[in-house]
This record gives sequence, structure tokens and C-alpha cells, in this order.
Amino acid sequence: MRTKFTAIFATTLLCLTPFAFSQDVAHDVDKAAKDTGHATKTAAKDTAKGTEKAADKTGHATKTVAKKTGHATKTAAKDTAKDTKKAADKTADAVK
Repeated sequence: MRTKFTAIFATTLLCLTPFAFSQDVAHDVDKAAKDTGHATKTAAKDTAKGTEKAADKTGHATKTVAKKTGHATKTAAKDTAKDTKKAADKTADAVK
């Protein structure tokens, strides 16, 4: 009787051991999934902030470049007008 009890007890232990390990693995997998989800959420927030800052800087740089380009175009137009007036005066003097 004692041998039969020992065999049943040993079989029970052998059956419960994988179950116990599987519970531990399931817990670890759940924890890893939560950690991964948190890391993904944090990375998404950081990326969004970085993208927003880059867009703001790009907008500012574009505005600055447009302003400088406009100023350069205005200056070039004035210079061209002056040169055209001088050339017209010289042409008028040469025709006389």
C-alpha cells in the first residue's frame, strides 16, 4: 500500500511541476507584454513631441528664409530699376 501511495504521490508531483512552471512563464510573459506596451507608449509620445518641435523649427526657418528672399528680391528689383534708368538716360543722350 505504501508503494502505491508513493507512486501516486510521485506522479502527482511530476504532473504539477510543469503546471507550476507554466504559471510562472505566463506571469513573465504578461509582465513583458505590459513593459513592452509601456515602452511603446513612451516612445510614441517622445516621437510625437520631437516631430512637433521639428515642425515648429521648420516653420520658423521657412518664414525666415521667405523674409530674407523677399528682401533680396526687393533689393534686386531696386537695383535693376536704377540700372535700367541709367541705361535709358545714356541711350537718350546718345540718340541726341
